[in-house]
Amino acid sequence: MRITVFGATGGIGQEIVRQALASGHQVTAVVRDPARFTVTGAGLEVLRADVRDPAALRPAVAGRDAVLSGLGARRRADAGIAAELTRSVLGAAEAEDVRRLLVVSAAPVGPEPERSPLVDRAMIGVINSLLKPVYDDLRAMEGELAASATDWTSVRPPKLTNKPLTGTYRTVVGGNPRSGRSISRADVAHAMLAMIDDPATVKQGVGVAY
Repeated sequence: MRITVFGATGGIGQEIVRQALASGHQVTAVVRDPARFTVTGAGLEVLRADVRDPAALRPAVAGRDAVLSGLGARRRADAGIAAELTRSVLGAAEAEDVRRLLVVSAAPVGPEPERSPLVDRAMIGVINSLLKPVYDDLRAMEGELAASATDWTSVRPPKLTNKPLTGTYRTVVGGNPRSGRSISRADVAHAMLAMIDDPATVKQGVGVAY
């Protein structure tokens, strides 16, 4: 499979690239600063591009089977970039008739699980309050996806950790796993790669957690 990864220097992006290469895929990693990208391997192409320019991204996505994105805000001050950058990726993908697109969002953007314990509801309320600009940005990003012609999937993890890949996690299409409080970046990457060929996840938000 030929895939393109945006946000490839981030924690999830690097994991997507590593795992995709290990599975034998051809991977194009799109980065702003190649010096910050340390992943190597057969089948890897590293492309420097301005992610805000859809025209500059077209060569990166042309002829690809899927595009995966780990782009998004890492802090409140960056709020707004997820929707902006995803809009550029969408423009390039649609111009090149690339259908499959998977992006990283966040659990609080999805619906609260049924019969969620009180402690979980309280924790989500606090997190939503503290990071409201970031989650509003992700909601706007998901709105861009919903309005597009792509076969998109929005992957919604809760708290991210740097623990190793387990391959053991829960996913809920259209919702979030009950009491799903964390997941490693490696397992989010694993889930995204597994969803590429899963028709049940197309045009859906998917919660993923332990």
